[in-house]
Amino acid sequence: MLEIADIFRQYGPAYIARYKGQILPSHERAIQDIINCRTPALGGQAFLCSSCHEMVYSYHSCMNRHCPKCQNDQAEEWLAKQRKLLLPVPYFLVTFTLPKELRPVARSNQKLIYRILFQTSAAAMQQLARDPKYLGGRMGAIGVLHTWTRTLTYHPHVHYLVPAIGVSDDLSTWMKTQKKFFLPVKALSKIFRAMFREALKKEAPELFARIPKAVWYRDWVVHCKPAGNGDSVLKYFAPYIFRVAISNKRLVKLENDRVTFRYKHPKTKEWCQMTVPVFEFMRRFLQHVLPRGFKKVRHYGILSSKHKPTLARLKLVFGEVEAEPEPKMPFRPLCPVCGKPMRLVMRVPARASPNKRAEVAAGA
Repeated sequence: MLEIADIFRQYGPAYIARYKGQILPSHERAIQDIINCRTPALGGQAFLCSSCHEMVYSYHSCMNRHCPKCQNDQAEEWLAKQRKLLLPVPYFLVTFTLPKELRPVARSNQKLIYRILFQTSAAAMQQLARDPKYLGGRMGAIGVLHTWTRTLTYHPHVHYLVPAIGVSDDLSTWMKTQKKFFLPVKALSKIFRAMFREALKKEAPELFARIPKAVWYRDWVVHCKPAGNGDSVLKYFAPYIFRVAISNKRLVKLENDRVTFRYKHPKTKEWCQMTVPVFEFMRRFLQHVLPRGFKKVRHYGILSSKHKPTLARLKLVFGEVEAEPEPKMPFRPLCPVCGKPMRLVMRVPARASPNKRAEVAAGA
């Protein structure tokens, strides 16, 4: 099966050579990490079946959050952790999207623009939520940054999963909102736009001067819709927290320096195919690689870490008791031949390409 690593392995050096001096260090690092992921280059472990003497190698993952194949376990762990934050109340999914005029600036100044996007969108929700007409208290939210569409084009936006509940400033009382209505999106859009404008003007006046003035007078897209108990949205978030843009299973073929991949049409929901030059495919993929250390998931208000006692108190009010975490079992692969558990016999050093027969003898 075709993988992103195959494309990078074959065309990565030529791509880096062509765009030398332009490609970001984080992009170059992502290319190399994805190429090495789960290969002898990173080392690993060797397991032996005591019954049939079959040897299996398990190589280390690159742990790069942009790798399409090595973060499934982390996604599951993240999902389990976020589920512990859920309250038995209705939830809403609120989405803030940057206008297209700001996207070139965002692509070239990711840390700054993404940070402002998070800060101002969360602050806009908090400001409206404090209004007694809507919630009248301090709200909470889990925010996740997305930057891609189904065809890998650049489309930065932030999704928030928000419980329909607020807490007073002294943390003594709580209040719920309506089940089918959370905050008015038109008012939210105006507040978000104004806050973003002031923040950009203050922090980067030279960038602010490059923005067409018309963008500050048009409507900014904000969506808000009910999200049930919140669990389905968390499931939607989880696969994208530790991966970028496209999974290996959506790749169809690499042929004549062109990549064909599948995507689901946003309107018909039918699967379609798109073919683009391999360098264009790589460019589309890499533009979603985030700056080193940037947090693409953020918790606000009563869901932030500093409000853990408040969340625990709310859970008690609703009669919820946290279950004891299940102990994590050590990894022991099953033999692909006889199906019995295998035992660890040796560790493979990084950058090694050992002879399997020699290792079997050493491990036995």
